[in-house]
Amino acid sequence: MSVAEKVVCVTGASGFIASWLVKLLLQRGYTVKATVRDPNDARKTQHLFSLDGAKERLHLFKAELVDEGCFDSIVDGCHGVFHAASPVFLSAADPQAEIIGPAIKGTLNVLKSCAKVASIKRVVITSSMSSVVRNGKPLTPDVVVDETWFSDPLLCEEGKLWYMLSKTLAEEAAWRFAKDNGIDLITIHPGMVFGPLLQPALNSSSEVILNLIKGEHSFPSSTCTFVDVRDVAHAHIQAFEDPSACGRYCLVERSVPYSEVQKMLYELYPTLQMNETYEDHNKPPEQTYQVSKEKAKSLVASFIPLVVSLRDSIESLKEKGFLSI
Repeated sequence: MSVAEKVVCVTGASGFIASWLVKLLLQRGYTVKATVRDPNDARKTQHLFSLDGAKERLHLFKAELVDEGCFDSIVDGCHGVFHAASPVFLSAADPQAEIIGPAIKGTLNVLKSCAKVASIKRVVITSSMSSVVRNGKPLTPDVVVDETWFSDPLLCEEGKLWYMLSKTLAEEAAWRFAKDNGIDLITIHPGMVFGPLLQPALNSSSEVILNLIKGEHSFPSSTCTFVDVRDVAHAHIQAFEDPSACGRYCLVERSVPYSEVQKMLYELYPTLQMNETYEDHNKPPEQTYQVSKEKAKSLVASFIPLVVSLRDSIESLKEKGFLSI
């Protein structure tokens, strides 16, 4: 790949996954045109400018997901686009205006801009396992979820799972537009993403860890899929660079109950003042399901174990002042 071909765009660059994506792209010698809502907000951008290679090859641009055409000049001259920007809220006063609408419109705005640029070879979208698993099929231990699964928007809406619905509808819109406009599209579907933070602000999955430590269980289900942020960022780049990559990729290191994650946290840090709700032996054992790694192994040869992600998450939360033990 020539130097001219190593120019890419990353949307929502100040976010958890996108910050790691920018970091790894810079390490690989890419020039990164990154979008944020306010390039002058040092709280959201300083960690990006401190990355190795940022001074020479990182360029920040202002962009709002719902402003049609705002990505036109930014993606011009790029050979790849990584669309990571999307609202991440589990609840909202107005789900359509705050979560669903911006996710769909933002995705289409980016793709419309990409369709105008002949140099763009591939677009990689950060989706979620949320757009995969909610289809009414039983999620029992003998079930293996893979890339052929699609969440049912009606079931998401009935369950008031607004984030899940936003990712499902945004992905559907992306594939339709890509097919109609000849865009080489790949979607990446990580589970709950753990690992060290680069950004100074607390992200949603880090809040999950803090809630588990507090013994709070305000989660959509008792079981979830997990993956490390470094594997997710690496997979995005592999998906762009590998000519044979195509379609959808589920990224999951393992699927376990939240109670098991809480137990792992306690075993890693026995001094944590935790509400040890996982020791309730009167509860029936929580069921888990499997997620196939067969296709994902072409992007991630070996996933970082969940226990390592949890340890690195805790150490990062301590370093940034969100947790003291």
